[in-house]
Amino acid sequence: MLSRIYGAALHGIEALKVAVEVDIASGLPEMVMVGLPAGAVRESKVRVRAALRNCGYPFPPQRITINLAPADVKKEGSGYDLPMAMGIVAAQGAVQPARLSDHLLLGELSLDGAVKPVRGALPIAAAARRQGLKGLILPRANSAEAAVVQDIDVFGVDSLAEVVEFLNGEREVEPTRVDLARLFRQHAVHDADFSDVRGQLHVKRALEVAAAGGHNVLLMGPPGSGKTMLAKRLPTVLPDLTLAEALETTKIHSVTGALGGRALVAVRPFRAPHHTISDAGLVGGGTIPKPGEVSLAHNGVLFLDEAPEFHRNVLEVLRQPLEDGQITVVRAAGAIDYPAAFMLVAAMNPCPCGFFSDPQKECRCTPTQIARYRSRVSGPLLDRIDIQVEVPAVEYEALVSRSPGEPSVAIRERVNQARRVQVERFAETGIHANAHMSARDVRRYCLVEAAGEQLLETAIKRLGLSARAYVRILKVARTIADLAGNEEIRTPHVAEAIQYRSLDRPPF
Repeated sequence: MLSRIYGAALHGIEALKVAVEVDIASGLPEMVMVGLPAGAVRESKVRVRAALRNCGYPFPPQRITINLAPADVKKEGSGYDLPMAMGIVAAQGAVQPARLSDHLLLGELSLDGAVKPVRGALPIAAAARRQGLKGLILPRANSAEAAVVQDIDVFGVDSLAEVVEFLNGEREVEPTRVDLARLFRQHAVHDADFSDVRGQLHVKRALEVAAAGGHNVLLMGPPGSGKTMLAKRLPTVLPDLTLAEALETTKIHSVTGALGGRALVAVRPFRAPHHTISDAGLVGGGTIPKPGEVSLAHNGVLFLDEAPEFHRNVLEVLRQPLEDGQITVVRAAGAIDYPAAFMLVAAMNPCPCGFFSDPQKECRCTPTQIARYRSRVSGPLLDRIDIQVEVPAVEYEALVSRSPGEPSVAIRERVNQARRVQVERFAETGIHANAHMSARDVRRYCLVEAAGEQLLETAIKRLGLSARAYVRILKVARTIADLAGNEEIRTPHVAEAIQYRSLDRPPF
């Protein structure tokens, strides 16, 4: 007695169809599983046996062989419970085989036969559609997420018995439908707003410039000056997330189980890992590679609070994804590419005690201690941060002010306008923001008026700025000019860009 059910395996943020073949033959009672099953998959035999018996279906006292094909792909997770159980039921002739070949099954079983949610429903639904299957049967809790994929019927179920009755035509299960445009609008809501921030007008301006040009930012200031509050509001002024970007971001969050009940990620993500995170936790890894924080921040913001407290090797692994917009995780199981196009926002104190730039509190740190503290963020990493801005303590008058600040929606409109200019400018090159310009693009698009060139020359000579700092200043000045609606970079644009290089100036 042989049956074949279709399940799915996750590979990176994509999925591939897996044939779950079940053979029941004479022999000693035993369930043998082959096809590179991981630990959670091997444990399925216990859950499947209990679920079948508690739902009233016989568990054959014979030799059961389950093959997960293709056999050279590692299978992990609990999503194979449902297809295995249905394979055993089908091999005993209790399910009509005609509908089995048209559907892909996914779900974890509890001991009473309830179908529990799993990770990766969205990429698995996309894989089922690519393979030409008519439907996807999965836990009801995952149905809205999977239904984001169009042109495939998604059936949400609650129990193993419901699946058997549905496949036998004894029960009607309505396919889950979602209005994608309505769902996108419904979830595209931010909990924070820049109007909540009191004072710090120049920092808000710096973050607006960063959002408009896709520039990485470093915020440096004493404790309590609002660095974290400002960083959390940066996603609210970034360009609107497109539907394609939302689907790609949702895939990443789906395979890691980070959706939190949402069917779609409709706002740009904000990730703020703790400084004790490992390098594998940041960029991804594990025996079976999984996405890290840089991928979860894809199309959004990665915030490193107290950046000097992160381990040096953790900070250094950011250099490659900051340049390439993706991360390649290589393990014995294979190499997987994860998208990692994010904006980096780092925050740090000006010195170990935090009060070097505070006019009210005395700093007791020595120049050597300050230099050692700041050197924890390496030069190559700082070189990838275009905007470095000081965040002073908030003055009392601004703190108690009743007048609201400028709302995020007004800032975002200016950012969107500047990004539209950049998309049109770089239509032939494939990049979409000024921060990603190559040296050739800088020479072509960063044309500065004569007075601005003279100011830039003076700044480089007096402040001892490097050639790399010169290029960064030009990129930021290009963004400032785009916000102002100017084709040519003018002297005020250059002057403002030079102000955003705080760490290029000596602290003493």
